[in-house]
Amino acid sequence: MTAALTVAAAAPAGAVGHRYREYVALGDSYTSAPFVPIPDLLSLGCARSYSNYPKMVAAALDVGWLRDVSCGGADTTNMLNPQSTALGTAAPQFDALTSQTDLVTLGIGGNDFGVFGSIVGTCPGLRASDPAGAPCKEHFTVDGVDTLKANLVKTEARIKTVVQGIKQRSPHAKIVLVGYPKIAPQHGTCPDILPFADGDYAYLYSIEQALNAAVSNAAAATGATYVDTFGPSTGHDACAPDGVAWIQGKDLNLLRAANYHPRYEGQAGVASLTVKKLTGKPATVTATEQAGWAAKGRELTKQAATSPAVKAANDRVRTSAQR
Repeated sequence: MTAALTVAAAAPAGAVGHRYREYVALGDSYTSAPFVPIPDLLSLGCARSYSNYPKMVAAALDVGWLRDVSCGGADTTNMLNPQSTALGTAAPQFDALTSQTDLVTLGIGGNDFGVFGSIVGTCPGLRASDPAGAPCKEHFTVDGVDTLKANLVKTEARIKTVVQGIKQRSPHAKIVLVGYPKIAPQHGTCPDILPFADGDYAYLYSIEQALNAAVSNAAAATGATYVDTFGPSTGHDACAPDGVAWIQGKDLNLLRAANYHPRYEGQAGVASLTVKKLTGKPATVTATEQAGWAAKGRELTKQAATSPAVKAANDRVRTSAQR
């Protein structure tokens, strides 16, 4: 069953522009926001948060109806195909689209061909072999070809196909492709947070650049709108101070964020950038603005915590645990 949400939270002053009637949010874990409080226990293992960026965008734009079907672990194939999760099977994300949908955000590409999983799953384990070098870059370079970047070229083609599929199902929709914020800093290291070899920080950064280029190029080729979160997230990478960083480091925090994934602050930043793109405002996020978006997210969290649907889901979880 596709979950729908009517959102009526207060928006930051001046945020509301064109009013969209039906908003569908598609994407992977950078959209669903696993472990960012408060989790949607009805999302069948997709690990959606009630304060992820689609919820904040919907509130800011006074959207009439939101269907957030983003799902952790999704790639472009899950737009048309079901996705197995630890708690059930999620329907194809395209099932949420209708001919009445007039806004679609899409955050996808990092999981295609296992690029994101390969980076975070392999690079930390290679640090010990050459702490000052770039063993991860060497690992993924075969006969002079960077295999991860080669896969990202194929990912770009897949994203273009996804956009065309959205247009077929929702021909009147504004389609927004949302990029990925920075995990690694452009300069410097923080091995206690990102346990990569020194030279592999630049490699991770370059992979992120290539991933965002794939998303941006797909948007340009299909007439979709691209939201750059990579540039504006400078200074908010995982190495940034607590409260400033948009991205969680190597350690999973069940009350904050999945490892190597956006924190609450990151979701607020992406929401702000998305709304600014849709309302024609400069693509920057000041400290004051981020505080305002954080307050909005907290309000959404409070609303979710008191909603009958969440209470019923929590009751079911507790009942199951007692059996």
